[in-house]
Amino acid sequence: MRSPRLPILIVLLAIVAAGTWYSLSRRAARNGETVAVYYTKVNGTTLGEVRVSMRPRQPGESAAEHLHNTALYAAVEAVAGPPNDVQAIRFPPGTRVLGVTVDGSTATVDLSKDVERQAGGTFGENGEFKALVYTVTGIPGIDAVAVTVDGARLEILPGGHLELDQPLHRSDW
Repeated sequence: MRSPRLPILIVLLAIVAAGTWYSLSRRAARNGETVAVYYTKVNGTTLGEVRVSMRPRQPGESAAEHLHNTALYAAVEAVAGPPNDVQAIRFPPGTRVLGVTVDGSTATVDLSKDVERQAGGTFGENGEFKALVYTVTGIPGIDAVAVTVDGARLEILPGGHLELDQPLHRSDW
């Protein structure tokens, strides 16, 4: 005669196995997080996307610190642009992200003065900033991007094509 405990033991083993699988699969998903880095294709309107790996939140890192670090990483990747073999509108050579701050749902990205050398006029300025804004606002919790150049807020870039006196949103494009 069968023991009535055997079906209960089988059910318990199945529950433990399912719980272990779920826990391990969630850990793998967190460790494999990516961020979408957008770039504007040379037609000036279409966006392309490259996914790059992102480190998970570290022990002892607060949610605010992780958001800041993620925004900084995303901004640096957006300014660097896609791989060289991808045709895209790019930031002027030498443009660097000097820093990022996050205040509420707005990230302020401070760029080096090299950004002022965009030779593509309105077309180039719109393309590079569209990519930056889409990349940084793709981070949960960030809805807008304010831009400063060497720590100063500019009304417009020297080319006079893109207003920077207010934070930029995806809806601006």
